[in-house]
Amino acid sequence: MRHRLLVLATLLSLAACARHAPPQADRAQLIEQRKVAAISQLADCESGQRGTGSRYVGRLQFEPRTVIAYVKERDGRTISTQEAIALANDYGQASSLARYMIFERDAHAQWPACSRKIGLARQVAEIRAL
Repeated sequence: MRHRLLVLATLLSLAACARHAPPQADRAQLIEQRKVAAISQLADCESGQRGTGSRYVGRLQFEPRTVIAYVKERDGRTISTQEAIALANDYGQASSLARYMIFERDAHAQWPACSRKIGLARQVAEIRAL
């Protein structure tokens, strides 16, 4: 009888936890939305930071050499400076690379001013805690 009560209590506890925890699909969607929002905030901040003629490219203000290095690390391929500039100017590709850098390689410090301004390290920690 004691064993049945223990099993019943455990099942009730698990059911209560399941009600409070989002289903996996909802959790994954929430994480994805939060990542997209963080990158968008970063791009909005960065794109207003520097004028034309700087060595930084695209809404996320990449240096071509940074793009080259992280594409090689992530994809194992070498790209030219022109390809790096084209990637940085394509927001879809640039945001994908920034997501890799920030969420996989902890490289939010590549954007020091805007990272601090938008609380990027805090956002990353919150997303990882989901």
